[in-house]
Amino acid sequence: MLSRKEVPIVAQSPETDWVSRFADEVIAEADRRAPGKPIVCASGLSPSGPIHLGNLREVMTPHLVADEIRRRGRECVHIISWDDYDRFRKVPNGIDPSWAEHIGKPLTAVPAPAGSEYGSWAEHFKAPMIAALGELGIEFHGISQTEQYTAGAYREQILFAMRERAAIDAILDRYRTKDKPATGKKPQQKQQKPLDEAEVEAAAGSGAADEDDGTGGAGYYPYKPYCSVCNKDLTTVTSYDDETTELSYTCACGHAESVKLSEHNRGKLVWKVDWPMRWAYEGVIFEPSGVDHSSPGSSFVVGGQIVREIFGGEQPIGPMYAFVGISGMAKMSSSAGGVPTPSDALEIMEAPLVRWLYARRRPNQSFKIAFDQEIQRTYDEWDALERKIADGSVQAADAAAYSRATRTAAGELPRTPHPLPYRTLASVVDITTGDEEQTLRILRDLDPANPVTSLDATRPRLDRAQAWITTHVPADQRTRVRTEPDTETLGALPATDRAALDLLIDGLDDHWSLDGLTTLVYAVPKLQAGLDADAKPTPELKVAQRSFFALLYQLLVGRDTGPRLPTLLLAVGADRVRTLLGA
Repeated sequence: MLSRKEVPIVAQSPETDWVSRFADEVIAEADRRAPGKPIVCASGLSPSGPIHLGNLREVMTPHLVADEIRRRGRECVHIISWDDYDRFRKVPNGIDPSWAEHIGKPLTAVPAPAGSEYGSWAEHFKAPMIAALGELGIEFHGISQTEQYTAGAYREQILFAMRERAAIDAILDRYRTKDKPATGKKPQQKQQKPLDEAEVEAAAGSGAADEDDGTGGAGYYPYKPYCSVCNKDLTTVTSYDDETTELSYTCACGHAESVKLSEHNRGKLVWKVDWPMRWAYEGVIFEPSGVDHSSPGSSFVVGGQIVREIFGGEQPIGPMYAFVGISGMAKMSSSAGGVPTPSDALEIMEAPLVRWLYARRRPNQSFKIAFDQEIQRTYDEWDALERKIADGSVQAADAAAYSRATRTAAGELPRTPHPLPYRTLASVVDITTGDEEQTLRILRDLDPANPVTSLDATRPRLDRAQAWITTHVPADQRTRVRTEPDTETLGALPATDRAALDLLIDGLDDHWSLDGLTTLVYAVPKLQAGLDADAKPTPELKVAQRSFFALLYQLLVGRDTGPRLPTLLLAVGADRVRTLLGA
């Protein structure tokens, strides 16, 4: 197989490679805005719950662009802003309802779920994402917003925003009547089908996207303090003095106080001001946004006005990314338990495959990630792509997506040395229930010309297939080979069925490989019909083959269907096959 090192990224047209197109635009924009400085790409993640596979698009899109920029020899940093100073908004499903007492606190001040090894809610949900990003080869610079705000990093920006609050309020007022149409439904981008609540949340890059904009009964203030007594943001600013920076607030807990904002570090700018402030502060050139930011009054649209008119910066360029769905699990929602996360995906898929799923689709194209039987077809597509890479028949865009999946500017990702078909591995570990000795025997017989001599050569793909079988295939769909022959069925077989089984048994030794047994099981009905083993199938012959296959499944596993028959026969072993088929 062609080495990944021999698969360069070639120059692509906008129609064939979206990553190259964005990299071109980002480099040109960076040279215009800040020539000679490192190029900044950004993502934002809120650890308000499990950070799911929809959120991964918020990271993967700028990662691929930043990596392409690095491949071209340009200095580029990918920032991930951890929005861990956001308020705790609601208790996810599956969490003790008593955690509702923490609603309104910063995520870093909320205790981690029971039994967690981490010190806070935010750290508990950040940790698995950070580990997954490492496995995926995503290089980034993480910034904790809790650390930034409590250290006073944004003090000048906060004081400036408060001085300019009337101008900010005027900008927001342009959009307030557009936020909620008369129908009460969220506006959708043209030609975008309506999304349900779970889909909108899954597409959002940050859980802060639906926070209030700072409007209150005492006037508009873009800063919201956390109460010094209850540590919640159930506060209302009642007055502010621009000269002294004295800010007074009341809290729903009954506490009221005045603080000097020039010294106060327990609060944050409201989201629609915070985001554009950070664009200017970090000098962000490229950042994608979720589907929820497509409406006229969204934080991305409003932020574009605020960053220009208030902070004197420019809005990042970047696409709106579409929904990532799941096949085989419930729709993603970060407020729900059991949400599929990147860590979940990496348990059943190799990292290059996960990267490929995001790299091969333009950000505005939705796609699904399979946790059900479709994962086998996904792996088949991946293996077919590798064969095209090896024989030189691959299309340029597919070659680019493959290279982006298998390597980064820093080097290649780990790979399986002897990658056998995923569906074959899944069938084998299903039948053997993970017994390594049996597994090695079967895998060794698959291809006698290129035998597997060690299970390590089939890892990590073998481990991923085993994890999928044990965690995502229901028990009633697992394969259980009969321990004894079905004597009742065997005794009642018509003569034609008995003859078909004998033809199969007689041919086992001469066809004992995956390809050989494939030929044999399809040939038996042809031979019975008086045809050559390589005869083209007719409709009648296909019916006979299906009937023969169903008979074999019944005699071997007690069902009408099961793993591919050649794999099943190899797994069961020639002697046991003969016994179960009544030889």
